Amino acid sequence: MYVRAYLRASTEEQDANRAKGDLKAFAKERGLKIASYYVENESGASLQRPELFRLLADSEPGDVLLIEQVDRLSRLTTADWAKLKVEIATRQLRVVALDLPTSCDLLKAAEDDFTARMLSSINAMMLDVLAAVARKDYEDRRRRQTQGIAKAKAEKAYKGRPENTERNAAILTMLRGKQSWNTILKATGCSRSTLARLSKRLGDETLQTQTA
Repeated sequence: MYVRAYLRASTEEQDANRAKGDLKAFAKERGLKIASYYVENESGASLQRPELFRLLADSEPGDVLLIEQVDRLSRLTTADWAKLKVEIATRQLRVVALDLPTSCDLLKAAEDDFTARMLSSINAMMLDVLAAVARKDYEDRRRRQTQGIAKAKAEKAYKGRPENTERNAAILTMLRGKQSWNTILKATGCSRSTLARLSKRLGDETLQTQTA
């Protein structure tokens, strides 16, 4: 059994490694060692998460997918959460979250098959509940954000998030140098969506130059 820790933050401005110490301490208290960490800055509302799926691909039956909170794994819609659960179940992984006590019980050897199945069923139900709560929280925050932006625009006060010009300039330089996306992501810690936006900007600039 390998313990594989997954750490996620929504934007590159947030520290995805923030909970690493808590996960390491949790494993140590139970006599376990984390075999590998999978860290990324991507939205929990999207299934487009390369590091999460690399974790799934690396895993063997019986391995543990360790997370700080269920919302680090999912803020997905019901349909996408169902797809992710199929991936996890197919690989026979055990999801253990620090904020879900029933999942921690899965680390203990069950006395019999009945107890093991009961623990697994209870944990699956609680995972569904917390995943639904995480999605609702995401939708509520997005709605409040949209309302706030609309109000600010009406009052002519909305300026948007300031651009990280120094980092983006470095990314554009790497793109011009034909560096691979994976290399740029690892070197800069930016999100895939940011890289796609800057790649499009570079393409637009090139097109303008060619037609000038």
